[in-house]
Amino acid sequence: MIRRFLATSICLSTFIAPTVGVFAEEPAEPTAFVLGEIAKMKVGKHDWPQWGGSGYRNNTPEGVNIPTSWDVDSGENILWSAPLGSQTYGNPVVANGKVYVGTNNHNAYLSRFPKTIDLGALLCFDEKTGKFLWQHSNPKLPTGRVHDWPDQGICSSVYAEGDKVWYVTSRGEVVCLDAEGFNDGENDGPYKAEDNENKNEADIIWKYDMMGALGVSQHNMCNCSLTCAGDVLFVNTSNGVDESHANIPAPSAASFFAIDRNTGKVLWSDKSPGLNILHGQWSSPAYGVFNGQAQVIFGAGDGWMYSFDPAGDGAGNSKLIWKFDCNPKESKYSVSGRSERNHLIGTPVIYNGNIYIGVGEDPEHGEGNGHLWCVDPNKRGDVSPTLAMDSAGKEVVDKGDGSRRLQAIFPEQGEKAVPNPNSAVVWHYTGDDTNKNGEIDFEEEMHRTCGTVAIKDDLLFIADFSGIFHCLDAKTGKSHWNYDMFAAAWGSPLIVEGNVYIGDEDGDVAIFKLSAEMEQVGEVSCGNSVYSTPVVANNVLFIANKSTLYAIGSKKDGE
Repeated sequence: MIRRFLATSICLSTFIAPTVGVFAEEPAEPTAFVLGEIAKMKVGKHDWPQWGGSGYRNNTPEGVNIPTSWDVDSGENILWSAPLGSQTYGNPVVANGKVYVGTNNHNAYLSRFPKTIDLGALLCFDEKTGKFLWQHSNPKLPTGRVHDWPDQGICSSVYAEGDKVWYVTSRGEVVCLDAEGFNDGENDGPYKAEDNENKNEADIIWKYDMMGALGVSQHNMCNCSLTCAGDVLFVNTSNGVDESHANIPAPSAASFFAIDRNTGKVLWSDKSPGLNILHGQWSSPAYGVFNGQAQVIFGAGDGWMYSFDPAGDGAGNSKLIWKFDCNPKESKYSVSGRSERNHLIGTPVIYNGNIYIGVGEDPEHGEGNGHLWCVDPNKRGDVSPTLAMDSAGKEVVDKGDGSRRLQAIFPEQGEKAVPNPNSAVVWHYTGDDTNKNGEIDFEEEMHRTCGTVAIKDDLLFIADFSGIFHCLDAKTGKSHWNYDMFAAAWGSPLIVEGNVYIGDEDGDVAIFKLSAEMEQVGEVSCGNSVYSTPVVANNVLFIANKSTLYAIGSKKDGE
């Protein structure tokens, strides 16, 4: 069935060794868990201070009286709205009275940058009123679209705590900003080379140039929504291919690293994907604790998921715990047509001691087949579903020279995939005959996804890029139901107050009961494309369509 949709490092004179925090072991109830983690931070107890709320990345906040209907034209249940740029992919983050969202410069909040000047723009608004407070501006890289695609703006979400904000810019930098901008009348350092100190501009505390210092060559866009444990931030660099899509210009550059959030000092780095990067690397890391072992988990551009000890090896290198190949060994990669092989764009999610992730691809390359995985993080080494064997029955060793980048085995040479006795697969979902007609219909298949799962009450929800919204049993991977949105979905679900929200490219937000039986509560238009993910903080629903940020809530009498 055919569907229509389509480095500049800051040197400090003193360095205090950072601490790596250890989260609590996760209970089965995800909302209680994330509230407990947020309570340990220097933020409001019902804030949403990072993508997914915590390092477990499960978008299940607490909220009461969250609207299931609103009208962006009449203003019904719209507390406030604020114009954004012309393209918005970043998810809103809410912390300490402020809302942060990434976009481009089309609205031109700063007079020195008219909208004809393309920028990556991080905007900060007052949480209660929507008043614009300040902007962090990122001029386009001189190398052009291979590193910094026009008009895409800031695609990442911030990590916010206390009086600081950290995020990954479109220029391939990790920056630390003063949450007040220059509204406090101070230029906090050590970085003090801002262009000016206007109150509506960002105050940079430090920045780290991944391209300059690590030699990273990001593909099209740098995107990673940071997570943090103690004093340590975890970063995916977006290192990728060049404009030919055939060469990896910087295979020895870091793909993942840890950085001290106070100083901008790199603590350890890892380049595991190397010459096997398929395209880009735009996933964001997760962090959790499993049977006493802290782990930071990265989705990579080679289609593997990697787990590392967050402390590294103590000598500036990573310390691998396990790795998992999310593609069938025989699958082939191609940037044209319906490639069978994919990489990872969504974020790993931790729920009830397991890790969940789906494979995906740059939306520019169209739709394709998908795989959704549930993985046990307690094994070690190569925990992939299968191993590659040669014709003599010996394991095929990937030499890291790129010769197996596009396909892990060559059946014509007698190679084959065999079950891995050390496999960590709990379940694997590619589709299910939900309607019991003896076939796997298009609407019952798992396709490529840019999104991330959300799970509560053992019900897992994910949208794929072909516009199918899936509800599965999180324990077994068995499909409960599927819903065709008839529009591509870029974002991820929100679960709050017994309802599930998901946006689509047509600008609609579909709302369902949190149930194993499909019950649609409604579908509300947000005016134009919703590429981001709805979030809730302090009993307000925040949704960014591609040009406007909406704060949605139940109005009091007289409002």
